[in-house]
Parts: sequence; structure tokens; C-alpha cells
Amino acid sequence: METGIGRALIIVGLALVVLGLLVMLGERLPLRPGRLPGDIVIRWKNGAFYFPVVTCLILSVVLSLLMWLFSRR
Repeated sequence: METGIGRALIIVGLALVVLGLLVMLGERLPLRPGRLPGDIVIRWKNGAFYFPVVTCLILSVVLSLLMWLFSRR
């Protein structure tokens, strides 16, 4: 039981490190998450409406693949 918790904590820690690196290097990446082609942006005089359609789709596919890989054990 304890090895399962330890393994889960290591995986969560590594995921947080990768996420932190993406946030730090986000401005330098050629395709920034949240600003991909296909994301909807409507700007007007007093504001803007932003809906990241393509970013949501990619995130959904990646998370689905990860869940599928981890559920195969």
C-alpha cells in the first residue's frame, strides 16, 4: 500500500515539474498552450471573449491517453 502512495506522489511531483517548466518557458515556445490556431478570440472596444477550443481538444486527448495507459496495469 505504501509503495503505491509513494509512486503516485513521485508521478504527481514530476508532472508538476513539467507543468512548471512549461509555464516558465511559455512565452518562448513557438505554439503556446492557450494561443493555438483555432482558438476563438473575439475582441471589441471594452473587452474580449476568449475560448481555447483547440487547446481543450488537445488537452483532452493527452489526458485520455494518460488515463488509458495508467489503467492498463
